[in-house]
Parts: sequence; C-alpha cells; structure tokens
Amino acid sequence: MSSIRLFILGSLAQRGPMHGHGLLLLAEEEHIDEWTDFAPSAVYGAIKRLAAEELIVEDRVEKQGNYPERQVYRISDAGQKSLADLRLQGLTEISIKSDPFDLALARLDPDRLDDLPDLIAGRLHWLEATLAEEESHLADITKYLTITEQWSMSHKFARLRGEIDYHRQLLSVLPDIIADERQRQSTKGHQS
Repeated sequence: MSSIRLFILGSLAQRGPMHGHGLLLLAEEEHIDEWTDFAPSAVYGAIKRLAAEELIVEDRVEKQGNYPERQVYRISDAGQKSLADLRLQGLTEISIKSDPFDLALARLDPDRLDDLPDLIAGRLHWLEATLAEEESHLADITKYLTITEQWSMSHKFARLRGEIDYHRQLLSVLPDIIADERQRQSTKGHQS
C-alpha cells in the first residue's frame, strides 16, 4: 500500500487537476508528514512515477508571472481504478511493523543487564514526551482539520499509548527478566 500514491491520486480525484507545487503545498497544509509515512518533498518523485505509469496524465501547462511553466496533471481512467484499489487496501489492510527493539530485547547483552532499567525508562520518557507534544500540536491545529483528518492523526496517538502501556508493563517485569537472563548465563557458564 503506497500512501503517497493514495494522496496524489485522491487529491487529483477530489480537487481536480493540479501541478506538482500545488500538491506539495496541499501536503504541507495538511501536515501530511505528521500522520502518514511520507514527507511532502516526496511528491515530485511520485508524480513522475505515476505519470510514467499513466495513472496521471498532463492536462495542460500553466505559466503565471515569472514562475516557470508548470505541468498540470489530472487523474486518468487507469488512475481512478488504481485509486479505488488503494482506498480499499488502505481501509482493509493492517500494518504493524516489526520493531528492532523486540530482537534486541530477546538478545540482551549479559554484560549490560544493569543498564536495562535506565534504557527502558528512557524509551518510556521519550514516548510520553512525544505523545504530549503531538497531542498539544493537534489541539493547536484542530481548527484546520476535517473530522476525518483528526481521527487519522488520533490513530497515531492510540499507537503511542499502546507503546507507553507496553513499556510500563515491561519496566514492572524487568527484575524477573534480568534474573532469568543471569540464571541462564550462569547455567550456560557451568555447562561450558
């Protein structure tokens, strides 16, 4: 599922023909990088790929004042079909990425076990601070967002809260984890 494709095709379908700079400004206006997985600057490269695949086509060329000529794109019939597929994928597929943290936790350094509580507490602090900052930012920009955009952003908050809960629980069982790791290392040392 490509978020940037969904953004560009959906924007052209909803708002009509636009040039790349207009799509970039729209992405910035919607703070797209705060609730999706791409930055506004990625729009230009994606436009080229979509045009090469004929999912968008040149509608016209505009020239305003001293600005350079700009190609204005519209969504093609193939783009409309692709957009329908992307919308369905986005609403039906669940994306939960693996976190390298889990592998690092499963492969702890036996010589650094005493560092673990501070490392986990640091992660928890970062997550809590990030959530507070993001919620404050949302409160500041809510008046500019649609209800759907607000809900889209709040999904990130729910994920952050889940991570915070996980880290709090992990901190509470760290003594058991550390004791188990030491016991396993001790047993391994006796077997050598």
